[in-house]
Amino acid sequence: MTDLAPVTLTEARRFVAEHHRHNRAPQGWLFGVGLREGDSLVSVAIAGRPVSRNLDDGRTVEITRVCTLGQRNANSRLYGALCRAAAALGYSRAVTYTLLSESGSSLRAAGFQQAEQLSQRTSWANPSRPRQDRTIWGERTLPDEPRVRWERVL
Repeated sequence: MTDLAPVTLTEARRFVAEHHRHNRAPQGWLFGVGLREGDSLVSVAIAGRPVSRNLDDGRTVEITRVCTLGQRNANSRLYGALCRAAAALGYSRAVTYTLLSESGSSLRAAGFQQAEQLSQRTSWANPSRPRQDRTIWGERTLPDEPRVRWERVL
């Protein structure tokens, strides 16, 4: 039996770094939640400010990472818990992203709807904000496929 539990930034970032299949731990953090089996952390979800400047209106929270070890319904439980917490804090909308190849069934179960399909990024940089697209070890930091933005009114 898994129970919802608070997590610290350090715990969540460490869990994502060790277990997420295609993303590193995000930089931003507003709050997070985890699932525990006894004393063991088995899933985490992280909420932060929206990465997109257009969505960062002070009333929107972005779920920046969800990472589980495969427990049944863990994803939708974590999405739901973060949305309830965000609503209690006064946020009016939650957004998150998936890769186009991911089904989004956990998001639909948690009340999210597809908002937009985004084309594959060729770079994080733009003329006013230069960025590197590779880590110092040469790994690409961009997803290799288009993404889908999901939204839920809180």
